[in-house]
Amino acid sequence: MEENKTVARAARRSPGWWVPTAYFAMGMPFVILNMVAVLMYKDLGVDEKTITFWTGLILLPWTLKPLWSPFLEIYRTKKFWVVATQMLSGVCFGLVALALHLPSFFAVSIALLAVIGFSGATHDIACDGVYMSELDKQEQAVWIGWQGAFYNLAKLVATGGLVALAGYLSTSYMESHGVEKAAADEFSWTTIMGIFAALLIALSVWHFFILPAGVKEERTKGSVRETLAELWAVLRDFFSKKHILYYICFIILYRFAEGFVVKMVPLFLKADVAEGGLGLSNEMIGTLYGTAGSLAFLVGSILGGYFIAHFKLQRALFPLCCIFNIPFVIYTLLAIYQPTSLLLIGGGIALEYFGYGFGFVGLTLFMMQQVAPGKHQMAHYAFASGIMNLGVILPGMLSGWAWELLGGYEPFFIFVLFATIPAFLITWFVPFTYKEN
Repeated sequence: MEENKTVARAARRSPGWWVPTAYFAMGMPFVILNMVAVLMYKDLGVDEKTITFWTGLILLPWTLKPLWSPFLEIYRTKKFWVVATQMLSGVCFGLVALALHLPSFFAVSIALLAVIGFSGATHDIACDGVYMSELDKQEQAVWIGWQGAFYNLAKLVATGGLVALAGYLSTSYMESHGVEKAAADEFSWTTIMGIFAALLIALSVWHFFILPAGVKEERTKGSVRETLAELWAVLRDFFSKKHILYYICFIILYRFAEGFVVKMVPLFLKADVAEGGLGLSNEMIGTLYGTAGSLAFLVGSILGGYFIAHFKLQRALFPLCCIFNIPFVIYTLLAIYQPTSLLLIGGGIALEYFGYGFGFVGLTLFMMQQVAPGKHQMAHYAFASGIMNLGVILPGMLSGWAWELLGGYEPFFIFVLFATIPAFLITWFVPFTYKEN
């Protein structure tokens, strides 16, 4: 059996044909729903409270996906789900582009983005499944760097290049056609959504021909019942772990302040100076995220890994928590002084993204080494990741209300600083179940 697998792997197409493109397609939907849609709706006149709540709610599938992931094994192949979800997401982005011209554009477009949320989360499950089933451990190690690089390239393209393009198209259309800004923004975002649609549909067609076919496992009629029983056993084992309630609170609170910030920062950067914002255009925001932010995140992630390797996780965890959360003071200072220098603003964003990359690796490794170990290690890591996402999504949904209640960006970002305190406390006292080597 193993010999046949080896022969089959030797005869198949190189993973270089599909690993980069598959993970580029994986990264696209999440970052569009999480960040790009925030800027789009702001341009189209939707209020902050509505934007933050609904663009947070549609991210819930990435938290809940472990609950339906076992059932994907029952129907069709992993390749089928990858190709089908890419096509579905692409078509839905095309429908979003058309929906932006409707009187009730927000309700229709947010419903379509919610469908993309379920489709994108399902795609993540199937794509990781193809990666793990089609590549042996040595190949997985070889291609893991390409996987992460192209996933993050999707973020760079979406939040950097295409957000900047949206601003450029709006300005050009307004100047060439003599229309108001609202009409120009509608045109620019229709074009951007159309580009997203074309990218994902093209990738779906590409993967239909290129992705390894895989095999459909033979299942008995009792498969659904057995899968439900397995899922229940995995959940029961997860909640029976030592310190699990503390760990759940820790996972949620570590990124709690980030949840408030992630939706509001793009709105703050874009808001007029008279409204307490920095008055940046989409071109400026896209450039800052695509250059300073992306580079700083990459450097921070790499150095954070070396920091943990040197000091070990138990000693490094509290400093990592500090480096992750303290940089949020940057947005408080930006809100107070409202600088006009792009160099200063870009430096602040870079510093915050560096801290994010540096500190995030600590939480990831903690989930791998302290929460996941056991009989169902992969499933328990997926549950922990879902809980982590929930800890960001819920405050993100409430951030617009908090901003409105507090009366502006300056008091909002001061409130965010107080929201970091639970993270410091729970990290300082967090127990370790497994000793490090």
